[in-house]
Amino acid sequence: MKKILIIEDEPEMRRNLATILRLEKYQPLVAENGLTGIEAARTEEPDLILCDVMMPELDGYGVLRALRSESATRATPFIFLTAKGEKPDIRSGMNLGADDYLTKPVPKVELLAAITSRLQRAVDRTFVPDFGSAAPLERAFDLTPRVAETLLWLAQGKTNGDIATILQISESTVKKHVLEIFAALQVETRTAACLAAVEALARK
Repeated sequence: MKKILIIEDEPEMRRNLATILRLEKYQPLVAENGLTGIEAARTEEPDLILCDVMMPELDGYGVLRALRSESATRATPFIFLTAKGEKPDIRSGMNLGADDYLTKPVPKVELLAAITSRLQRAVDRTFVPDFGSAAPLERAFDLTPRVAETLLWLAQGKTNGDIATILQISESTVKKHVLEIFAALQVETRTAACLAAVEALARK
């Protein structure tokens, strides 16, 4: 049974997430703040971590920095939870090594899809793209840095709205970048662009 650590300071949200995970045959572990979350990650060695961004004492970014600095937790899939209406620096979180982010209240389907995807990526070592940098996409497809960054997030299943938030640009600019990607890669669909990007990132 896969263990999932929930680091969340809101009791109701913590309980709701734990209930959903328990019903889906995961083993939920809970921590009420960042400091206890780090300790739980060290001692329990969860398969995946769900972590709130805005918490007292130590926020989600501090938790992520601490865990990514330790060999035992460096590769543990890490998903940020952000409150609706907040505008945290998502891009900074991703640069620190977060795998994804979800907006609270998180729809059950979206939560489970994100968990399944990240757990699968963690165990599938036969074909592992490295989403840590857009540089390989710049080189492979002769893209500008900004367009390459757009493709990087496109390849991770992000919508235009998600990409706009992460890169702090308008959604119309994202749409323009996507059209540039289609032209550069000589494809007509997002799926085809994603497949090409994943292949380029895996052979980096």
